[in-house]
Amino acid sequence: MHELSLVQNLFAQLEELLRQNNAKKILTVKVEIGPFAGVVTDSFEFAFDVMRDCEPWANGAQLILVTPPPRYQCLCGHIQERDKLEPGVCELCGDDFLTPVSGGNDIVLQQVEME
Repeated sequence: MHELSLVQNLFAQLEELLRQNNAKKILTVKVEIGPFAGVVTDSFEFAFDVMRDCEPWANGAQLILVTPPPRYQCLCGHIQERDKLEPGVCELCGDDFLTPVSGGNDIVLQQVEME
């Protein structure tokens, strides 16, 4: 389960942010997980909950996960969003050779609320 190691790295970042901002507690963490990142969000949430309960400065912190819809680009240049991971065909020209748009495999710490 690589989600645990991802959350461990996230907690290292959060701890550093606490130090940099002279804060004592994390209240909310907002993370964007790209649709092609290969992360099981339920496992990520579970690992977050486990780590949260082990760190006094994170106790009670809320995790907000954002997963944008997958985006694909056609050879004609058209970019389209899908509601599933299969690219389908281009809405503009009908071609079935679509590639994922860059950025869809990122994991981004978007926002941290602390006190």
